[in-house]
Amino acid sequence: MSLDRDQAMEVLKAFGKAFNKGDVDAILECVTDDFEWRLNEGPEAPDGRVVRGREEVRRTLAERAALYNDVRFSETEVFFADDQVIGRFRATGSHADGRPLDVRGVDIYSFRDGKIAVKDSYWKDIG
Repeated sequence: MSLDRDQAMEVLKAFGKAFNKGDVDAILECVTDDFEWRLNEGPEAPDGRVVRGREEVRRTLAERAALYNDVRFSETEVFFADDQVIGRFRATGSHADGRPLDVRGVDIYSFRDGKIAVKDSYWKDIG
């Protein structure tokens, strides 16, 4: 199955805007019902924490909102690799305790039926 690049870009733009606004409902509009989010950290080897389905994503976003303040994603670049999309970004903001957050990351997206089916996230580990 070949990826419609224009459609994928529209979905990614809507997804990114929703993330920057913290609009959970708009985020969920961009993903499949069985969406899988492989977080950049977590206990499940080798993938980190794996979140599955819209309601688990909703809970995870609420958890993350308590860990970080005013996170913004910028300096985005998108690359197509066959049926996957690679997105590079910079995330800035602060941790809940006030420490600054300034990292670069990469997300690898897989699409199905015009929506994001998998988001595999990687962030720099800044100690």
